Amino acid sequence: MPQTRSMQTEAVIKTMPSSDKELSDPPDVLFSPPPASFKGRLARYSYANGSTKENDSPASTSSSPRPSAKRPRTTTMIKFEVSESAPKSSSSSRPPKKQRKSGRYADPSKYAHLSPLVDILEHNLVCVFVGTNPGVATASQGHAYAHPSNHFWKLLHSSGLTDRRLAPSEDRSLPARYCMGNTNIVSRPSKDAAELSKEEMTEGTRELERKFATYRPEAVCIVGKGIWEAIWRFKYGRNIRKEEFRYGWQDVGHNMGKAEGWDGSRVFVATSTSGLAASLKPAEKEAIWKPFGEWVQKRREERDFVPKAPLGEDSIKAEEVVKEEE
Repeated sequence: MPQTRSMQTEAVIKTMPSSDKELSDPPDVLFSPPPASFKGRLARYSYANGSTKENDSPASTSSSPRPSAKRPRTTTMIKFEVSESAPKSSSSSRPPKKQRKSGRYADPSKYAHLSPLVDILEHNLVCVFVGTNPGVATASQGHAYAHPSNHFWKLLHSSGLTDRRLAPSEDRSLPARYCMGNTNIVSRPSKDAAELSKEEMTEGTRELERKFATYRPEAVCIVGKGIWEAIWRFKYGRNIRKEEFRYGWQDVGHNMGKAEGWDGSRVFVATSTSGLAASLKPAEKEAIWKPFGEWVQKRREERDFVPKAPLGEDSIKAEEVVKEEE
């Protein structure tokens, strides 16, 4: 009996393929008509498929197949595809915010009855101050920094830029008396800077560059951080970073009004003089303005500058107004 069983095993082995080539190109005997019995057909099918995976076993062809090992992977793939096509959460699907004007923005027509402030510019001045735009009081009176709460004229005196505190009505005497001038980044009047758009502030820089290339002052004093931020957006196409901003003298690369044969005006960034700008204490503002005042005094001495305009009747009246305000 053992000998007979061994002979049967040997016969089966002889019929099995001996290499992958035989599996891919089986002999004709493997495709002979299947046995008539149901079990025989199953056995023949399993062998001809040549797979030993659980999915391809005879049990997988039954009416109630057991889950194969690959089914969880198929389920995961389906979930992935659904998650990719599904809409994003409400927080990530929001459209980007539009660049809207300030809620306090005022159309130019609101102050069309007020006249723009006249620039106080001459060629080859020691410095020119750059304000934001004329306020209502300034435009109504026709003189720079005319609002009583503005500290511009006070800071000019305390920093040594002027030998006394001037009245707003004396603004046009700045070139002759102190070799200084004044202009604004936006020419149209408004109640405050919040009523201007960023586009106005940015585009106003283009006109500043033209003015400084024409008149060529030695230096320009930016009266307020917001003005310098607008100039930066125009020059570099982006907002200034926190670590890039500083008060005082700026690098030579930031000079304004560069032209052929002219390296441009040096830039000094000072604090805002508006009474609404309360982020810095008065003493802190004076400390920032002081170095610029000292530099201007030195340059006037080096130029042997002599004031040209005598103290006239209008100036005496202006001094009396200043004393009354104090």
